Amino acid sequence: QVQLVESGGGSVQTGGSLRLSCVASGRTFNRDRMGWFRQAPGKEREFVAAITGSGLSQYYVDSVKGRFTISRDNAKNTVYLQMSSLKPEDTAVYYCAADSRGNIGGFTRAPRPYEYDFWGQGTQVTVSS
Repeated sequence: QVQLVESGGGSVQTGGSLRLSCVASGRTFNRDRMGWFRQAPGKEREFVAAITGSGLSQYYVDSVKGRFTISRDNAKNTVYLQMSSLKPEDTAVYYCAADSRGNIGGFTRAPRPYEYDFWGQGTQVTVSS
């Protein structure tokens, strides 16, 4: 059974930091592109960051560039999202996702949710002002 399990969410004040983790199990993920998405109440799910299977290429939504860093440890089947300088507008449920299509190239545009076929249950991040 394929599972993605996120952890590391919580409540912080503006300017604070959190590190989200996503542990994958049930299949080999080291060739999958992995992504983080988020969804705030009343809004559509939006792309945040993605990383290729090798970890050599990353892509970020403009609003988090310079503040968030995505990384992965394939030996641990784990993807991370280091979030710094958090803002109230970062408040959302954060989801980890896996794209198992096997693309090995870099990103030319922001990934779309429909391109990911495995999803975690989400972890809440709340940033207070």
